[in-house]
Amino acid sequence: MGQSSVSDYECAGQTRKRFYVRLFQTFLIGTGLVFASVTAQAQTFASLSSGAQPIQNGGTAKPILGWVKFCEQNPGECAVNTGEARVITLTPQIWNAIVSVNKRVNADIKPVTDQEHLGVVDNWSLPSDGKGDCEDYQLLKRKILADMGLPRRAMRMTVVIDEIGEGHAVLMIRTDKGDYILDNKTSAVLSWDATGYSYVKRESQEATAWVSLGGITTSPTTTANR
Repeated sequence: MGQSSVSDYECAGQTRKRFYVRLFQTFLIGTGLVFASVTAQAQTFASLSSGAQPIQNGGTAKPILGWVKFCEQNPGECAVNTGEARVITLTPQIWNAIVSVNKRVNADIKPVTDQEHLGVVDNWSLPSDGKGDCEDYQLLKRKILADMGLPRRAMRMTVVIDEIGEGHAVLMIRTDKGDYILDNKTSAVLSWDATGYSYVKRESQEATAWVSLGGITTSPTTTANR
């Protein structure tokens, strides 16, 4: 295999940028995200409960190796700005945006395992070619929502044990109405305690690190499923 030139990397970067721009424009044009009518969504703001209890963390946890490598290559996606809000104040418009982003990314990205896609067990990345597994979906959702102005600090990558007993990555949105989960397995945005998952750990809101959620004593080393 020949060596890649600087221009090859620049071209790849431009291709990724165009992909994200097109996807973001599709959200804005196709769904009217922030200003869309809430009643256009099956999950309306009015349907939310008065507030679910937030999940409690319990000390530090070891991060997934795939996340560590991702952060080395994309430090801006992992940095924690403690000047940002810890929780999002939900409004009908913000809820509508969250639900729409979850649904649209789930529809636009083709599910494929890292082994099938890249020949490795677990690789965290933004799905620039339109393919990815669980963590790739959630990283893209967070990027889009952060680009729309939501505080990244309130949107935490989270590792769970799913319904088939495997490690799985979801995006936890921390709000003044409780903690909600964005998941590539469903277009419904659910309260964390309504997913049926066992919660293992999530990114810290105080530093580039992880905290334990106490749901299981043996932590998965990968999140390698679709």
